[in-house]
Amino acid sequence: MATGGGFNVMGMQGTTTLGAPFDFADKFPNATVIGTDISPNQPTWVPPNVRFELDDATQDWIYAANDFDYIHMRYLLGSIPDWRRLLKQAYRCCKPGGYVESLEVSCIYESDDGSVKEGSPMDQWGKVYVEAGKKFGRPFDVVPAGIVQDAFRHAGFVDIVEWEFKCPIGVWPKDPKLKEIAAYALAGIANDAEGWVLYVWNQVMGWSKEEIAVYIAHLRKQLRDPNVHGYGLMRVVYARKPETDAPATS
Repeated sequence: MATGGGFNVMGMQGTTTLGAPFDFADKFPNATVIGTDISPNQPTWVPPNVRFELDDATQDWIYAANDFDYIHMRYLLGSIPDWRRLLKQAYRCCKPGGYVESLEVSCIYESDDGSVKEGSPMDQWGKVYVEAGKKFGRPFDVVPAGIVQDAFRHAGFVDIVEWEFKCPIGVWPKDPKLKEIAAYALAGIANDAEGWVLYVWNQVMGWSKEEIAVYIAHLRKQLRDPNVHGYGLMRVVYARKPETDAPATS
């Protein structure tokens, strides 16, 4: 990406983590970075080249066509009813020659050695999320189902690049870097397990709060078991809007 002149960047994410737009703004001080969210829960102090705006990504975006050089979206699983519509909006708002990037994580915990066993709490995690997504029409299985890549192609993007990697969770990795990543992933789930599951498990799937409490206790125990070598598959997809705009696939 060129850094000599000013350029416009938009970021949207399904978590309240603010590091990404701030880090980008620090690295590229000539960029104007806009973070979008559906809720007005953003900080009052931000870097001078960052601003946050309210916008519902599932509706028609408030921005003009050909407005952004780069659009970044992440962790939107379970939030988007129509990914093709989302990427069509990104296509419309991206400048010709600009890029759109997506980062999503699979809701399904896997293991290469079978240590995440069928019917275990970690196995149940993904299955409940997938079923819940079907019930309320906002899929969680965007990575295993290939939903994002399909939406990029359907919108008309070119030079589509996909990159997958395994994000370990727990205490099992031996490699120092992977061990650090797994520890952060463990903290993110185990420390706020109620926040992750309460709405979906209770309001969508009909679990009682007592059932949820028992499930979370078993989940935390399994996540901290060094003999369980679990990970979540993460996928980055990025692509370019053609210099000569072509209509998206209908």
